[in-house]
Amino acid sequence: MGKPTGFMEFERLEEAYEPVEKRLTHYKEFVQTLSDDAAKTQGARCMDCGIPFCNNGCPVNNIIPDWNDLVYKGNWKQALDVLHSTNNFPDFTGRICPAPCEAACTLGINAAPVGIKSIEHFIIDKGWEMGWVVPQPAKTKTGKKVAIVGSGPAGMAAAQQLARVGHAVTVFEKSSRVGGLLGFGIPDFKLNKSVIDRRVAQMEAEGVVFRTKVIVGDRNLPAGINNDATETISAEQLKKDFDAVILAAGSEVPRDLPVPGREYKGVYAALEFLIQQSKEVQQGIKNPISVKGKHVIVIGGGDTGSDCVGTSYRHGAASVTQFELMPAPPEQENKALTWPYWPLKMRTSSSHKEGATVREFAVATKAFVEDGQGNVKALKGVRVEWKDGKMSEVAGSEFELPCDAAFLAMGFVNPVGSLLDAFGVDKDARQNAKATTDGEGCYRTSVDGVFAAGDVRRGQSLVVWAIREGRQAAREVDVFLMGSSTLPR
Repeated sequence: MGKPTGFMEFERLEEAYEPVEKRLTHYKEFVQTLSDDAAKTQGARCMDCGIPFCNNGCPVNNIIPDWNDLVYKGNWKQALDVLHSTNNFPDFTGRICPAPCEAACTLGINAAPVGIKSIEHFIIDKGWEMGWVVPQPAKTKTGKKVAIVGSGPAGMAAAQQLARVGHAVTVFEKSSRVGGLLGFGIPDFKLNKSVIDRRVAQMEAEGVVFRTKVIVGDRNLPAGINNDATETISAEQLKKDFDAVILAAGSEVPRDLPVPGREYKGVYAALEFLIQQSKEVQQGIKNPISVKGKHVIVIGGGDTGSDCVGTSYRHGAASVTQFELMPAPPEQENKALTWPYWPLKMRTSSSHKEGATVREFAVATKAFVEDGQGNVKALKGVRVEWKDGKMSEVAGSEFELPCDAAFLAMGFVNPVGSLLDAFGVDKDARQNAKATTDGEGCYRTSVDGVFAAGDVRRGQSLVVWAIREGRQAAREVDVFLMGSSTLPR
């Protein structure tokens, strides 16, 4: 806990944002880390609640009250050690995690919850500033080799854990940079890629080998999936060359919208837009999709849709409208009903506030309209209503809106099937790699020596769940190779 009476004395302080008119001129991070004094004050708000539900609200089970107390007392280095004991990459989660821990905060029952995410952000930035985040190479080597397919947060977490206990780890990534969707899918204004690069440098110093532009299996992938591969390696070769393999390739196949006009130019999967924009920012490769002066419609109300909104404003879009199929959630959750679980409530992102975003709920897209030359020029939609879990169209509610560009941001359905087929692993009903997370043999697929972790196993999820599964899978691989493990579960 922090100060015993701190939660009664101090108000929650949000991290400051750079003004909209300024941040729209660039693609750099615009969230300002708490000052030392502000972090101490926010740490002081952590109350002696008896049962810290935040620990379980956090998928990696961060020991939140402990590092809140340490921050309150100014023990930055010790706070960093406690934070790193459960989370390999708090610099990722402190920036892009939606903070389910805060939804579980006991103080949040009748007041603003402790600013856990902002304190986490502060701790890790302080650690890098002070030079406390250093490589931790293994003292002895085991002689065992592990291949990891995918360099997103699950793959990175597994790689770091296994390298630190002495295994030789090689990570294979089909993109030209490490990070998975963190690298190209999430805009730079939310996650500066130097944050990933410094972790890669740390891991390389710990012995991890990263091989980018290498794809496992079929090189022909669906639209909306980044593929910079110039080299192919077979699943059989990996199983032959390595003692164990972890599949951590994420859930990349985007949910499509099979309506008339889907094929028109200007209708894109969201990541076709976001990935190319990231490459323009990071590598100077011009984004072939420009929405400057255009009427943009984003279909899908989640984080990916929000990223399309923020990127469109930076392009100079004439208007941005965002559709969501479900009804509008309540402005305030029913805490008596939902706490300490993740609540259903209206969430407005920083991107929504960067322009006159029109957010429409309970809307279904019926068709796209073209201009006679194959370019989209309008969208036909209809209002819907939900009853007993079933959707029906509202009679007479059809409408048409100008639409020069549409981005489909309706989530991801499953991992690339050709990867799982290449290894011959069993799939679950949702076409994910089939593997349990509990009991003997957890994270193991149906193929001996092949494990699966992160979104490739659980489906589309959060960065913090990927880190959790990467860490846990690493322990199971260590047990598989050595018979026992000192890695945490």
